[in-house]
Amino acid sequence: MSAAVTALRSAQPETAMDMPAGRAAGADAPVVLEADRVEKTYPNGTHALNDTSVQIRRGEFVSLLGPSGCGKSTLLKMFAGLEVPSSGRIVLHDGHDAAGRASGHRSMAMVFQEATLMPWARVDDNVRLPLDLAGMRRSDSEPRIADALEMVGLSQFKQSYPRELSGGMQMRVSIARALAVQPSILLMDEPFGALDEFTRNKLDSDLHQLWEQRGFTVVFVTHSIYEAVFLSSRVVVMAARPGRVIADVSIDAPPQRDEAYRVSQPFIDNCRVLSQHLTRANRGER
Repeated sequence: MSAAVTALRSAQPETAMDMPAGRAAGADAPVVLEADRVEKTYPNGTHALNDTSVQIRRGEFVSLLGPSGCGKSTLLKMFAGLEVPSSGRIVLHDGHDAAGRASGHRSMAMVFQEATLMPWARVDDNVRLPLDLAGMRRSDSEPRIADALEMVGLSQFKQSYPRELSGGMQMRVSIARALAVQPSILLMDEPFGALDEFTRNKLDSDLHQLWEQRGFTVVFVTHSIYEAVFLSSRVVVMAARPGRVIADVSIDAPPQRDEAYRVSQPFIDNCRVLSQHLTRANRGER
């Protein structure tokens, strides 16, 4: 749930603390996704992104952190091929431009802010949807559905309807639907923002554990400093007016993150660094 993300392509990532030796190998991982000097201006004149360069490396968990209007979701949608830049380009690092490729050729899935489930369909059929759209035979899709539901802890609810589930469980179904396509890159647009804090913390813990176990790449949009520090191996800090990257922070933290980490000194130190960057951005500093 990945990045050498920089405002200037030649810049090196900033670290909140000294990085442990085991994390240094991430810098050697290949770049799998890149925004190359991307700008986005909408027809109404809104300047959503300004000269944004971001590299996502295989196996990292990168959070895009910033206030509303800083272009986080716009950038994520560009990675997914749902938006196109006004200038610059989005590159999937097999050398192809993302805008010019069929979605079926990308090992990528996206989870949106809302669960967007079909209310008339049971959980397993909601998870099956992208496989049906891809023309996969039901005999082939069943094992994938079972595996995806097991990963999010919903195997026993496969015959339930969305109305019978809590908000957190509905979001788990949405994540399972994305995992069913077996993506190597998972894009997540603030999926837990509407949930209560207890449920959000639980899903953050489960998501981080799933990322550790499965090793896919995650790009995650959030407004929460605390969520970004808990989840991420890297945090890209963005500011608005116009949307731009202002910092790239590597998070020094233990691989296994639990409730004790949330009150630890490294967690507090990392939160302080991100808060300072956002304060600087709110003052209009570069």
